[in-house]
Order: sequence, then structure tokens, then C-alpha cells
Amino acid sequence: MPQLIKNGTLVEDRWTLLAEAYSLNDLPEASPVIVPLALWLAERRALITRGEAGVLLAPEDDPEAIASDVRLLPVIAVEFPQFTDGRGYSTARLLRERYLFRGELRAVGDVLRDQLYLMAECGFDAFAIREDRDAQDALAGLKDFSGLYATTARVPQPWFRRRVAGRAEPRDP
Repeated sequence: MPQLIKNGTLVEDRWTLLAEAYSLNDLPEASPVIVPLALWLAERRALITRGEAGVLLAPEDDPEAIASDVRLLPVIAVEFPQFTDGRGYSTARLLRERYLFRGELRAVGDVLRDQLYLMAECGFDAFAIREDRDAQDALAGLKDFSGLYATTARVPQPWFRRRVAGRAEPRDP
């Protein structure tokens, strides 16, 4: 089984990503699957009945298409076809903040160590690292920075508000 960084640890990935699935006949029998958005939209009822089905969102896919289904989905994978394509960051923030997705949000495709920290700040909690890269080394990328000044999906308050909130109120003399 391929390895996956999930919630800050390296685990075996039990899900099968089927980026080229076009019908239910393309799915393995008893395996959790992640299917393209088009297949989810066409076969939604059957996939819900099947159980353990997630959705793959390509960069051009609008996350609003599954907004009413986020409660039903255990995993949503967001594709990064190349490291220079940042549309997945916006998709992650929309899923977490606007559509309130609470399941596993997975980054797939051209996912590299240098991106993991910011991906996590945008709401990703699972990362499928490229096969030609060391997943153990990439795991360290989640600790490359100690914090950000701006708001993120993970930390909705900017640094100055967090700093003020942590300070004791001045006392009257």
C-alpha cells in the first residue's frame, strides 16, 4: 500500500484513487474509492449506498458542486497537477470555511515537502506525496515554520489578535 501523511503521521493509504473512472464498472469491489467529480455527480446514490466513496476535485472543478454532500463524504481529494498550480489552496479553504467540510481533505498529485505547511494552513490534513519523493522527509515539512501572521483555515485569528488575547489585562494601580 502507498504511504500517506495524515494528521501529522505516516500511515498506509487504504483508499484507491481512481482519477480515470468513468462508470461504476471501473470500481474495485470491496475497496474504499475516491472517484472523479463527474462520476460522483452521475452515480451519487449508488456511491452513497456502496459506502466508503470519496470525491476527487480537479483544479477546474467547482467545490460548490458537492456543497450539499460534504456531510456524506469521508474524504475529498484535491488534485495538484503541477506544483505551480495553486487553485487547490482556494478549493481547500472553500471546503473548510464556506462548506464546513469536516472529513479528510487530501492533497494529491504534484505534492512536495515545500508545500505541506501552507497546505495544512489552508485545511488539508492528508497528503499523498509524489512517489519519487521521500514521505518521511516530506513529513518534516509540516514543522518548517512556527506560525503565520495572517489568518488561515486552521488558525482563523491573525497573529496580533492571538498575541493580544494571550496577554494579561493591565491592572489598575
